[in-house]
Amino acid sequence: MTKYFFSLVSLFVMLYVNNTQAQQAINIAQEQRPQYKRDEYLTTLLTLALNAAEQPAKLNTVNVHPHQQRTLIALDSDAIDLYWSMTSPDRETLAIPIKVPLFKGYIGKRALVTQQAFLNRFENITTLDQLASFTAVQGHDWPDTKILASNGLSVRPLANYEAMFGLVANGRVDYFPRSFIEVSSELIQVNNKALVIVPNIYISYPSAFYYFVTKRKPELADALYKGLEIMQKNGSFDALFMKYFSADLKALPFESEGVIEIKLDNPYFKP
Repeated sequence: MTKYFFSLVSLFVMLYVNNTQAQQAINIAQEQRPQYKRDEYLTTLLTLALNAAEQPAKLNTVNVHPHQQRTLIALDSDAIDLYWSMTSPDRETLAIPIKVPLFKGYIGKRALVTQQAFLNRFENITTLDQLASFTAVQGHDWPDTKILASNGLSVRPLANYEAMFGLVANGRVDYFPRSFIEVSSELIQVNNKALVIVPNIYISYPSAFYYFVTKRKPELADALYKGLEIMQKNGSFDALFMKYFSADLKALPFESEGVIEIKLDNPYFKP
């Protein structure tokens, strides 16, 4: 009877521990803007990676102001555990970067969104020096802003992400660089027929988009890195990426001959 009793107690303890692990909560920062397929992809990838590492969790979203640097600083509080962002040396000091490029380098390939009436301005642009005569818009705290400026490009920083599309549509700036995995879904969401992708040139620079984990939870960072490594090895990482983005990438107008890639340096990126 005593042996049976202790066996039963052990079973209840195991069930309790397993249930507790399954209900671990992770608070994810969510910017207050339209949510795109890239956000769904990152959430799905996060879930699958933690499951692969045998550390399933309940994901809670916490609305944050669309100020990336401020959100990364907030990872030092108890309110937020995880955020995803393009990396920079400064950002990597604020939280634990999980150094697995979530968008496979496409975050650094940038289509130029411009006003339909401005397309002819870009027809004969083939060099960085020529592009420097135009003005781009970028987030005031985005790493991209520093990257573009360090390469001699004129950049107008702005705090309001959605207003950037309006600036381009109204001709207040010449173009808005958007990554290959963002631009198609963004233009659909914005739904402004005045906005188009410049078809004959794009810019590129080495960069990466990472998960960032609060320094309070190194065990979460370890589990996430482990899970992503497992997914890379078994092919499920690539399969998920292609499921979400292959159609958008194929639809971009950069496969024809004569398309110019203007390569930029990125002094703020260390793989």
